[in-house]
Amino acid sequence: MANKFNSVAHWVNLAKLLEDAKFHGIFIADVLGGYDVYKGPRNLEPAIKSGAQWPVNEPLAVVPAMAAATKNLGFGVTVATTYEQPYHLARRLSTIDHLTGGRLGWNIVTGYLDSAARNLVNSEQPEHDERYAIAEEYIKVMYKLFESSWRDDAVILDRKRGIYTDPSLVREINHKGKYYTVPGPHICQPSPQRTPLLLQAGTSKAGKTFAAQHAEAIFVAGHSPSVVAKNVSEVRELARGFGRKREDIKFLALICPIVGRTEEEAKTKFEDYSQYGDLDGALALFGGWTGIDLAVYQDDEELRHVQSNAIRSAVEAWSKASPGIPKWTKATVAKHITVGGLGATVVGTASQVADEFERWVAEADVDGFNLAYAIKPGTFVDVAELLIPELRKRGLFWEDYAVEGGTYRENFYARPGESGPLKEHIASGYRWRKGVSAEEAVIPE
Repeated sequence: MANKFNSVAHWVNLAKLLEDAKFHGIFIADVLGGYDVYKGPRNLEPAIKSGAQWPVNEPLAVVPAMAAATKNLGFGVTVATTYEQPYHLARRLSTIDHLTGGRLGWNIVTGYLDSAARNLVNSEQPEHDERYAIAEEYIKVMYKLFESSWRDDAVILDRKRGIYTDPSLVREINHKGKYYTVPGPHICQPSPQRTPLLLQAGTSKAGKTFAAQHAEAIFVAGHSPSVVAKNVSEVRELARGFGRKREDIKFLALICPIVGRTEEEAKTKFEDYSQYGDLDGALALFGGWTGIDLAVYQDDEELRHVQSNAIRSAVEAWSKASPGIPKWTKATVAKHITVGGLGATVVGTASQVADEFERWVAEADVDGFNLAYAIKPGTFVDVAELLIPELRKRGLFWEDYAVEGGTYRENFYARPGESGPLKEHIASGYRWRKGVSAEEAVIPE
């Protein structure tokens, strides 16, 4: 049951389920404020009442418990750059990377809720492009701490001489920038991956540029492949400008699979799940995601004809994916996102859902899927028991982890021995490698 999220046993059992099914990883999203746009301003009631990403616990806290119960599953966790000092976050992420044996991924976000900014910095959040400028400096501070501060072989554990770490192989990073001054050195010794696997989800111009340079996996969402194909292509091309290979960025499409043994069973499940969706809660989520308060429109007002370009474009995308809906109103929008959110919802047999996965791969050039759940853990049980065997039969899903007991990055790329960022990735240029003197290992700006 999803309402058991306060129980560590809930998370441990979920991790075991996913690892038994050979999932690459579990992704835990996070927000630092409530969704207070709908029926606003600053009205949290719809979110609080419905449980629309409220309450929200700190996501990193449950990861070590899940890691202790598994050997291969990766753990992607959202942490925002705008509201936390990089020196402090670097310690937290390195600690978790150590405790998980190198199975941590960091979903880098800049934040998007004014409700978070009011509580954390006592003001409105910085403008969108400035948040990405902050993130650009932030991530480079993180690279310096993770990769440049300690040489690979700094920890020697020489008991006879009583030396844990060779002090000549640890150095300050002396970062001085527009937003941060961090002398260092990093307070943690190098973790198995040093830099966690980097995840991102930006689709704005600034977000795409950031992702093309830094992201190893990118979350994309849309109700049809055509909606995301252009973004995928653009980021892959941008990545080449940063000296990266197109295929080194993996795109993961958000999809909620409703799988049944028959088509009728799948449709019955979907109808059952839909009846429990809270429409006000869905519109609270929509308001938080988009900044648009749909409460200002009449219940039966056709949203295709409102003045907002953002609403019209969203509705047009949905209508292409779901052509059977004659009129898009705020109630229709709410019902549409109660199961699956902003991603696609696919209902059918394992064969039908697998067909749709293949279509997304072919038409949108995605590499995998970020599976949303309608019910937890029921959606994942159905995927494990019904969908994954069908995907394996088609040669679309692995039989087992590529590296038993490996790091997240090793299994993500299926590259044994590649625990750190790939050589084409910007972070690799920050690495202070074994046998290289401090003078030779210049810290990039």
